Amino acid sequence: MATTTHHTPTVFATRRLLTCGVLAGPIYLAVGAIQAAVRDGFDPRRHALSLLANGSWGWVQSVNLMICGILVIAAAAGLRRTLTSRWAPRLLAVFGFGTLGGGIFRADPALGFPVGTPETATSVSWHGMLHFTLGGIGFLCLILACAVLARQLWRDGVRGWAVFTAITGLVFFAGFAGIASGSAGESTTLGFYFAVCLAFGWLTAFCARER
Repeated sequence: MATTTHHTPTVFATRRLLTCGVLAGPIYLAVGAIQAAVRDGFDPRRHALSLLANGSWGWVQSVNLMICGILVIAAAAGLRRTLTSRWAPRLLAVFGFGTLGGGIFRADPALGFPVGTPETATSVSWHGMLHFTLGGIGFLCLILACAVLARQLWRDGVRGWAVFTAITGLVFFAGFAGIASGSAGESTTLGFYFAVCLAFGWLTAFCARER
């Protein structure tokens, strides 16, 4: 899967880009977990992390998403240098841009968060629509990237990573489908959290491997 080069500066730059992919998930999840623990009224059994972008401290989650998106885009640039597949890095880059866009355009308050928001709030603002549209496109590209890369890894005889990548894509598809269906149940929300953790765990591990 990997290509080699004798140009040390190029190798160094590639390693730095891939390090961004190693760090993207841990930073995003750690910052999100801290906010979930300290923000009044936030319940991870009911609320997606994107809702944290609302309220007086909402800028923290917005910046968190933007940083994560930039790190994923950098990782995609690094993977473009190491992978024989050209579509997988491109699709991962779109996922990064979707995450970045999700930070620029915040989700609307919902399900009682922030405190004072009606439980039945259903209005969708222009920025809320852009948040879900860009995020949705990014999620679909992440799923496609896993499918493309799993096929390439299998062809190259890297069967263990091929299976891990395929499972990650399938689990994320299931989690995203649950959220996209409009269900706000505890199992759906927690299932999506699991899918996000698995996806970022895969990205961290795979970038570490390529690095």
